[in-house]
Amino acid sequence: MTKLPPAPAGGGRLALNMLNFARLLRRAGLPIGPADLLAATEAVQLVDLGNRTQVRVALRATMVHRHEYEELFHHAFSIFWRDPEAARHAQALAAIDGRKEQAPERAPPGARRLAEAFRQPSDPRPPEQDRQEIDAVMTVSESERLQTMDFEAMSASEISHAKAEIRKLRLPLDERRTRRLRPDPSGHRADLRATLRASLRQGGEITKIARSRRTTRPPPLVVLCDISGSMSRYAQILLHFLHAVANDRDRVQTFLFGTRLSNISRQLRARDPEVAFQMVSHAVPDWSGGTRIGEALAAFNHDWSRRVLGQGAVVLLVTDGLDRDGAAGLSENMERLHKSCARLIWLNPLLRWDGFAPKSQGLRAMLPHVDEFRPVHSLASLRALIESLSRPASAREMDRWRVS
Repeated sequence: MTKLPPAPAGGGRLALNMLNFARLLRRAGLPIGPADLLAATEAVQLVDLGNRTQVRVALRATMVHRHEYEELFHHAFSIFWRDPEAARHAQALAAIDGRKEQAPERAPPGARRLAEAFRQPSDPRPPEQDRQEIDAVMTVSESERLQTMDFEAMSASEISHAKAEIRKLRLPLDERRTRRLRPDPSGHRADLRATLRASLRQGGEITKIARSRRTTRPPPLVVLCDISGSMSRYAQILLHFLHAVANDRDRVQTFLFGTRLSNISRQLRARDPEVAFQMVSHAVPDWSGGTRIGEALAAFNHDWSRRVLGQGAVVLLVTDGLDRDGAAGLSENMERLHKSCARLIWLNPLLRWDGFAPKSQGLRAMLPHVDEFRPVHSLASLRALIESLSRPASAREMDRWRVS
């Protein structure tokens, strides 16, 4: 087993403090491994320990490997190295959580996780004599209940568990054939250029026919999500799903709309969800406001459709269809959007009601132009969506919702 470098002479506790600092960063979400800890310990011994700036730079260079972790690291460094045993003192936690009340600006991304990391003890395992047996008879039932529970009816703790489950979801899309070719010895297409190039190595003699096949890749995914007042609770939870999807695959474009259209694709690519959501909050000025679906779709069709809708793109339209402008421009813009993509899926939380019927003008104007009409109000509905996207669309799913 590799050991930490010895502490400096004079009875210092550098190695122990470095170990505690690395544990704190791991609990806060930074990917710190044993190699990073060893490198950091060696680095601080090469700088002036009395110079706080040099120590900070040395630890940052060896412990932080992604840009989005820098602010969390600097926040943890400022608190921990002021008091290496800050995890045992309440004032360290108050210095983090109390910033929202003492200063007008928001707490930095990751402040809540850092507070929780300080609150956790270094060794979370309880002593042997203090262990208690836990009755887990209802665990499966509670998990099943959470799968079908409406997001609107969840408590704060249930929403936290739901977000953790959503981050584990993966979104497969049925792969499409492209025009690109790749070498394949068992391919069905003879590659004459590759055959002639290979023959030059044999003095012009053709000894083998090179073959290739068309590559396949998932189509682009475009998400248009309503963030009006009636959709804000669902949109906040669905953002966790969209963040997981954007970090799991490429060619994902996400747009939010209320009274205007906002492209948040770049913000959701941040690995840290707290950093991503804070960037989204700064980029979207009309959260929980009114809804102008027609204007938002018109802006998307005019500014973005030719950029992002290509190669068999799949569009997810997340809205309840309640437009403050009635059905103004909805039918025309929905028709254009439908013709610009390979598959248009409307996700509507109102479908959770058994007696739902498309009676409003907005719903009746939009419904004829979608390929699928699905609910999106629970974890079970999200899993059903994932299963639907992994297989070809079926026209029978829309039969009961056709509007005459």
